[in-house]
Amino acid sequence: MTPHADPQAGAAVKAADRAHVFHSWAAQELIDPLAVAGAEGAYFWDYDGNRYLDFTSGLVYTNIGYQHPKVVAAIQEQAAKMTTFAPAFAIDVRSEAARLIAERTPGDLDKIFFTNGGAEAVENAIRMARLHTGRPKVLSAYRSYHGATSTAINLTGDPRRWASDTASAGVVHFWAPFLYRSPFYATTEAEECARALQHLEDTIAFEGPGTVAAIILETVPGTAGIMPPPPGYLAGVREICDRYGIVFVLDEVMAGFGRTGAWFAAEHFDVVPDLLTFAKGVNSGYVPLGGVAISGAIAETFARRPYPGGLTYSGHPLACAAAVATLRVMADEKVVERAAHLGEHILGPGLRELAERHPSVGEVRGLGAFWALDLVRDPGTREPLVPYNAAGEANAPMAAFGAACKKNGLWPFINMNRTHAVPACNVSDEEAKEGLAALDAALSVADEHTVS
Repeated sequence: MTPHADPQAGAAVKAADRAHVFHSWAAQELIDPLAVAGAEGAYFWDYDGNRYLDFTSGLVYTNIGYQHPKVVAAIQEQAAKMTTFAPAFAIDVRSEAARLIAERTPGDLDKIFFTNGGAEAVENAIRMARLHTGRPKVLSAYRSYHGATSTAINLTGDPRRWASDTASAGVVHFWAPFLYRSPFYATTEAEECARALQHLEDTIAFEGPGTVAAIILETVPGTAGIMPPPPGYLAGVREICDRYGIVFVLDEVMAGFGRTGAWFAAEHFDVVPDLLTFAKGVNSGYVPLGGVAISGAIAETFARRPYPGGLTYSGHPLACAAAVATLRVMADEKVVERAAHLGEHILGPGLRELAERHPSVGEVRGLGAFWALDLVRDPGTREPLVPYNAAGEANAPMAAFGAACKKNGLWPFINMNRTHAVPACNVSDEEAKEGLAALDAALSVADEHTVS
């Protein structure tokens, strides 16, 4: 669809937003939301006729792009048939969505508990783990994000937790591996892996193994920086969990459903968790849906013991219809394979080539359609381009970089000193290269703030 300008309509949309919409993660009077007129495929556009290549995939969830006609049709057909129904009943589209998801999850994660999104999935996974083990504590990593509901925000390991952290939620944080900014003074991936596992085991020992219900990790941390774990780390965590009777939870809310070039990121590391949380890409965000994939052992805990949790809209028919259609589209159009191709042949090589020419790029990391550029002020010392959790004038270099991206028709994903390249998993080679060209131009602005 070709965007056309209608500034008057855009002004009305913006006025109503500013008058009545309370936005998340924002000081309300300091934001200026873009009024969006439409979206299709990998692009969206505003009311002034400006079109942007979306390198954020919404919030890393439109894995098949915007307005895929087969998914839109499936939602319309389900709305005509049965718009909604209570979760206690067996509904065809709900059953089919669960079956298709279970077919793709690793190991015996064959029971699906549906939620409305990722945070609720994490909340319920932790509740299941605590009830299954009879233990209170949960270990989660710094540099992580698990959602903004009560337990999920306490599990989160980034500054969004600080304002809501009660320090009484039974959560203990630890350092996961991240060689580029190693907390363990490691110089190789093998050292980082071994020291991170030892640190985790030491943390468990000092907390008391018999008090720890679960360890939760993002398989590949997303918003915190897209940091694929070193070889052997997740397998090592699995072994530790098995040794101490701890439930291993993998959060695949962002990394799942093709984003990393596999149905689930766990496949890259040959590991099977006890619980796996998902959302976002399960139906490309077309209708809110998330869930927990549950192992046989944990499902058995609740075979004759009621599970004390539920949601009014669990397995909502419209959301499940969107999931069924999305999973079929992904299979038929080989979207997972497409994401793998992008990572191996377009985004990975292209981003590494940019790093060779731009001193502001300290590191490139990722896989599939899931990449991060770690921007630095000093490539020698690895000093971030802006301070940790910078705001206001301190964040000016990243703000200038973001403005340059938008000027070149690219909508960037920016968090702290990083920009993430996370387009729809089915973008064409040409669209991905268009995004790389826009990043190339914008990085020249970031380069102006380096010491070299």
